[in-house]
Amino acid sequence: MAAARRTRCRSLGERAVNGVFVSVGSMMPFDRLVQAMDEWAAAHPDVPVEIQIGRGKYEPRHAKYVRMMPVVEYRQRVADARLFVAHAGMGSIISAIEAGKPLLMLARLQAQGEHNTDHQLATAASIGARPGLHVAGDVADLKARATVLLADAGAPPAPISRFADPKFTDRIRAFIEAA
Repeated sequence: MAAARRTRCRSLGERAVNGVFVSVGSMMPFDRLVQAMDEWAAAHPDVPVEIQIGRGKYEPRHAKYVRMMPVVEYRQRVADARLFVAHAGMGSIISAIEAGKPLLMLARLQAQGEHNTDHQLATAASIGARPGLHVAGDVADLKARATVLLADAGAPPAPISRFADPKFTDRIRAFIEAA
């Protein structure tokens, strides 16, 4: 069974496409997101869609996919995408902000067995109002928003530095050294 799954898993290739990149993160499966964006890919065959599906059971039939990828390739895929779609995890949010790419999020739900808490709902509510960061309420909303955002993504999120302000780290260092 595992060998059969591996042979059906397509490589994304070395070059990222200028379309939609979808990620479920690196820790937990998120089949609801993968299936929704695979269905969206079927309805929009003119838009390249690539999905990093992790350990999920659902394997896309219309989008290209890979289970996991190296961090460098992941960041390149986010940077090259016109739209980044992901769960409402902080790693995905920070990746989108660093790359200055619009992010469409669908929160994992505890009731669906997608996470052990509903903290992604709070994250999405808190951060989803920032420019360039968008939150879908459910799968239907996700598909509708993906179509709208590809036509007009609006303002991208303001990029942030990969490193903290030196004044901030100096204050932390001084506090630790004074203890």
